[in-house]
Amino acid sequence: MDPRLLVVSLLAAILALVVLYVFRRRSLSRANSIVFVGASDAGKTAILSTLAYGQTLPSHTSLQTNTCAFSLNQKTTTLVDVPGHPRIRDQFREHLATAKAIVFVVDTSSVSRIGPIVAEHLHKILHAVVTIPPSQSPPAILVVAHKCDLLKTGSVSATSSLEQLAINRVRTVLERELDKRRRSHTGRVAMDELGAEGEDSTELGGLDCTGRPGEAFKFADWEGGNIDFIGSWVRVGEIVELEEEKGRGGDGIERLLAWLNQLQ
Repeated sequence: MDPRLLVVSLLAAILALVVLYVFRRRSLSRANSIVFVGASDAGKTAILSTLAYGQTLPSHTSLQTNTCAFSLNQKTTTLVDVPGHPRIRDQFREHLATAKAIVFVVDTSSVSRIGPIVAEHLHKILHAVVTIPPSQSPPAILVVAHKCDLLKTGSVSATSSLEQLAINRVRTVLERELDKRRRSHTGRVAMDELGAEGEDSTELGGLDCTGRPGEAFKFADWEGGNIDFIGSWVRVGEIVELEEEKGRGGDGIERLLAWLNQLQ
């Protein structure tokens, strides 16, 4: 190869890397919102009011996206509450470009009953995250097993055990339902390859895992990145002392606040 051509190729590659780095830095600087998503009545608005005002206010099913300012790591961050109604929930896409994190809130007490609906919602979010362009840094993802204080069991009494029970329940249900959706997508793709007519399956992607072919879907193996889990609860009317320096926000949202504080 001509040495001059080699030098030009190297310079072009370096320039491309520099441009990509600059775009990613700008993306990080713009990422200044925490987007709360999840099914209707999962508890998103109650969590947001607790974080923003230090008190859990009475709430009702939201029909429009709500935003408020919140101090995080001594910087002002925007909290975004996207309603879970099927006709509105896709509005989360409008906030992806500025999202530092996506917090997916699940009602632990009802997830076993409405698991397919919750999994469909989460599937759309995971698909949107994996299709983010390389120039934009993807948001961190947290699944909150909310209302874990409502779990009724005679064998579990400690708060930490209740939280772990809630996390295990939410993770198990969502992994099972997402695995069903992934297998359904795989079968539909196979039919498309054989020339069968069917609905567009583009929206059904985003569940690829690093495990062996045929293995069940596991969050730990998801190719899109890490997905964290915590348990939480709030009580209407309760005053909560938010202590950012210690990562505490009352027992119910202590772990949520600690997770938010570790965001870069």
